[in-house]
Amino acid sequence: MSLDFVLGIILILTFFGMVYYCIKGHNLMIGFFVMTVLWVSIALIGNAVTPNQNIIDKIGLVTDVGVWGQIRGVLKNVFQDGPQGYGSSILVNIFFGAFFGRVLVETNIASTLIRKVVELGGDRPRITLALLCIVTALLFTSMTGIGPVISIAVIIVPILLTLGISAPVTLFAFMGSIMAGIFANMTNFAQYIGIYAGIFEDASSFGYKDYAWIGWSGLAVTLVVVLIISNIALSFSKTTHAWAAKMPENNKITYRGVEYIVEPDNRKSTIENAPFYSWLSIILPVLLVVLFDLPIILSFIIASLYALITCKKLNGGFKGVCRTMSRLFTDGGVDVAPMLGFLLCLAMFNNAANFVAPYFQAVLGDLIPSSALSIAILFAVFTPLGFFRGPLNLVGCGAAMVSIFKAVVPGIPVEFLFPLFAITTVAPQHLDVTQSWVAWGFGYTKVSTKDYLKMSIPTGWIVGIVMVAIVYFVCLGQNII
Repeated sequence: MSLDFVLGIILILTFFGMVYYCIKGHNLMIGFFVMTVLWVSIALIGNAVTPNQNIIDKIGLVTDVGVWGQIRGVLKNVFQDGPQGYGSSILVNIFFGAFFGRVLVETNIASTLIRKVVELGGDRPRITLALLCIVTALLFTSMTGIGPVISIAVIIVPILLTLGISAPVTLFAFMGSIMAGIFANMTNFAQYIGIYAGIFEDASSFGYKDYAWIGWSGLAVTLVVVLIISNIALSFSKTTHAWAAKMPENNKITYRGVEYIVEPDNRKSTIENAPFYSWLSIILPVLLVVLFDLPIILSFIIASLYALITCKKLNGGFKGVCRTMSRLFTDGGVDVAPMLGFLLCLAMFNNAANFVAPYFQAVLGDLIPSSALSIAILFAVFTPLGFFRGPLNLVGCGAAMVSIFKAVVPGIPVEFLFPLFAITTVAPQHLDVTQSWVAWGFGYTKVSTKDYLKMSIPTGWIVGIVMVAIVYFVCLGQNII
């Protein structure tokens, strides 16, 4: 039995240990940092006995840089270059996306759309549910972070519950709608492609414009599946009207020690509706990127200014405008702050995964399929492995799996493999109990995880199967695979 095989077995054991750690709901930032240290140690130990080709390719031969030079090069690549490169290319997109999400809340554009939908649906619960799910999905093609989720939830959830829709169905439908929007969300796309590009360098050529058709297909498929399952569940659930929600004091909700503003601080007793022409701002960033090929950050800035100007929120002279912009950016930063440390540690983990890939290949190389059809079937069948931050979840243990695919099928097109990982990340994760806003929703609605998972796991699996099939046949038709 070779050393590479033994180290591969040890890595797999640590991998399952990380899955268990994620399922238990422990801090992901600390978990991935510990995993990074373990995997770097294993890579350096293995390289000391038998030269690791991935270390040689990245750092150089011992004869060229020396033993300490090679060790120092590995440590720098993992703990410095990883988060530094990720921070410069991805985190800025996340910040500006969160800023735009705050703008949609501050201008009342999101709440106005919700009120108009409720008026349209009237006292017909199923129609109102469908309309609110569609609006929520559209909102989250641009919004991101737990702050905007809470801001929208405290409006929509009480409406659905007072219409007699049971709490489990309400929570599931709302979270499923968010998941639909995340499929087409540019901020999340930037996050996932950054993780993928940390291992497949050619992924940098794959932009949102190339991904857009996949994201919007995922949005449509998810909405259909969520509404079908919600309506089936409604047929078997009792109608209840015994739930009432109060607006939190000072318009704030505290979750895990962080305060989130759920309405603008200066809101009046009767909130003014945002003008209809301001509603364009919801999808304006996507239109600017897809139709005019503008940069993502610039698109968020233009859409934010359009929303603020059309809703007349840039008041108080130059100083007032400065205060407003600064506050919105700060609030947006708070919304995504919990994920930033995690993402930077994940960037370290990605680079560490590069160095241990040969040991994974020694154990799993013969088990990973190489044909496009076999890979598609694998992703469709094992979509549930994206739940609980599992091995097919890029914002979880999936980074290691990407490294394995690179080692086993190095020439696989990014246009095919990345969408598969995006599907098995978005669909399970945003219905998952490890997702921060889902965990908040359990406390807010008093829904049990068992009742929720009965709907969320089948939904994530069905969406995964359908979307994997769509990606496979489109790539096949375009001669990508």
